[in-house]
Amino acid sequence: MAGLWTASRRALRYNIHPETIFDLGPWLLVGTIIGARALYVISYWNESFAGRPIREIFMVQHGGLVFYGGLIGASLGCILFAWRKQLPLWRLADILAPSIALGYFFGRWGCLMNGCCYGRSTTMPWGIQFPYGHETYPHYVHPTQIYDSLLSLGLYGFLAWLYRRKKFDGQVFAVYLICYAVIRSFVEIFRGDYTPAHYLGPLTPAQLVSIGIIAAGVILLWKLPRKKIGIHDVAKAVVAHKA
Repeated sequence: MAGLWTASRRALRYNIHPETIFDLGPWLLVGTIIGARALYVISYWNESFAGRPIREIFMVQHGGLVFYGGLIGASLGCILFAWRKQLPLWRLADILAPSIALGYFFGRWGCLMNGCCYGRSTTMPWGIQFPYGHETYPHYVHPTQIYDSLLSLGLYGFLAWLYRRKKFDGQVFAVYLICYAVIRSFVEIFRGDYTPAHYLGPLTPAQLVSIGIIAAGVILLWKLPRKKIGIHDVAKAVVAHKA
């Protein structure tokens, strides 16, 4: 809700009615949940779903959402909404970009309270101890959720500043992709919730995806000022990728 409200304020800069942003909200929410759950199921099939009733795939209340999957799902929801309402896609993406970082700031506190996405053992004075029964008890671990949250709050402030100074549509969103991927890759160094099977060499799954996200952001920064990329171009790219 904080993300949608702040985005609705930024939308006024381009004479987009705040109600339009709130209408977009359900599209983003549904896309986020479907994408985040789908990537979690794919990533943790053997550990959490193999041999269990198929209905477990839909039991989101049991936990199990991956942010990058949610980002992809929400992006597809935004593309569909922009196409349906005939809105400028990249301008809409810029309006939303700082709000994604703000929503992530709150979301990581949810991870902290849930006990997921926890860090490695540490002797640092700011290490935290989860309650009895948690996988890490009685050790103190890096508060990776707090690292992620505070860095995202800083990213929100930077993107909100950049939004008022951007040179072309899509710039803020592209910068968000690059900055978030760098932040996420850094915090992953302190994560302790992956099993050896999840690593690809020295990289965690999120670091591996981050490489592609950074590349996407760089390509957008290079292409968007030179060529107008519309919704149909994005749709063609998605179809080509699936093929």
